[in-house]
Amino acid sequence: MAGKRYAKVDERRCVACGACVKECPRDAISVWNGCYAKVDAETCVGCGLCARICPAEVIEVCVRDAEEREISR
Repeated sequence: MAGKRYAKVDERRCVACGACVKECPRDAISVWNGCYAKVDAETCVGCGLCARICPAEVIEVCVRDAEEREISR
């Protein structure tokens, strides 16, 4: 079974501009306390639109396998 794709933000380098929030078709991203973007990995479908639009280039699309998903629940 293929792993679930999701976006991951480097919170230390994020500039909290909100571009990714506006671009996300699933509303899976929010800016937390005006400090950095945070992705809800369960809602995110890993389309990569946020990573392409990010001006700071701090978002990457990752793959989490089924075993990791069971552990994180």
